[in-house]
Amino acid sequence: MMTSFLVEQALRSGKLKKDELVSVSENAWCRGSSTESCMYLPLNSQATVIDILRGIIVQSGNDASKAIAEHMAGSEQGFAKLMNAEAQRLGMTHTNFVNATGLPDPAHKSSARDLAILARAIIRDSSDYYPIYAEREFKYNGIKQGNRNALLYTDPTVDGLKTGHTQDAGFCLVTSSKRNGMRLITVILNTNSAQARADQTRTLLGWGYANFEQATPVQPNAVVTTTKIRFGRADTVAAGLATPWTVTVPRGQKVTTTAQIKPDLEAPVTKGTVIGKVVAESNGKPVGEAPLVAQADVERAGFMLRTWQRAAGLFGK
Repeated sequence: MMTSFLVEQALRSGKLKKDELVSVSENAWCRGSSTESCMYLPLNSQATVIDILRGIIVQSGNDASKAIAEHMAGSEQGFAKLMNAEAQRLGMTHTNFVNATGLPDPAHKSSARDLAILARAIIRDSSDYYPIYAEREFKYNGIKQGNRNALLYTDPTVDGLKTGHTQDAGFCLVTSSKRNGMRLITVILNTNSAQARADQTRTLLGWGYANFEQATPVQPNAVVTTTKIRFGRADTVAAGLATPWTVTVPRGQKVTTTAQIKPDLEAPVTKGTVIGKVVAESNGKPVGEAPLVAQADVERAGFMLRTWQRAAGLFGK
């Protein structure tokens, strides 16, 4: 998942192009065995980045993961450094990557919570490529392989994300489902079969949708707070949401909000500029936050007015 996420972000930023060719080294080449899944890229061949991405997501191709790692960072070890840097940025505090495939290594680890954080980032930041996670099959080099996520075939609300299996980790599944506008992410690790991971995911999703609901802490057009602004033609500016905002909370729990504005806000301020954030809490615990933006332009005051404002500030007026 982290490998595909880094590819998606590189495509998004322009560092990679969809039709850019990736070479398959002997190290990346998959010889074919029962111990690993492959895209079956021929040795010394080339494949486009978008095909490599599909090979990683749909076919769980270890060869595709190694090839793109070498293409992006020169080596799999170098790519692991990129993975760990991104994990740290996302707040994945119990994760350490040493390879691009997820194959067993004593130092390679993650947690259910961290994988959920990564899944959320993929859904949020890779919207152009997220539909690939719902594709049921992919054919490359004359070999058609089906997506191993069984829920894609049985639950129309499931649209991703990723299966995994090693002897050490067992059968694992990170799933995303969206029902009636509410999305839930589940993580199942270390089951004893592909059937077990699918069954446990169905059970967890059923429990989640039965016990949680979406709440709207602040209406889209509401003024959350009005804050003072220094050296402006206006003394204050209203702060509100830039886009609609919902949070997922246990059914029936009340949601409260707290506004946090940047200190010493000065003009000029343009409408839509982020000037703080609003934090939602339920049962005393944070459940989400959203940026607050200025609801109007505030021009900077002229020299004489700014001088008077400074003087008034000195005397506490």
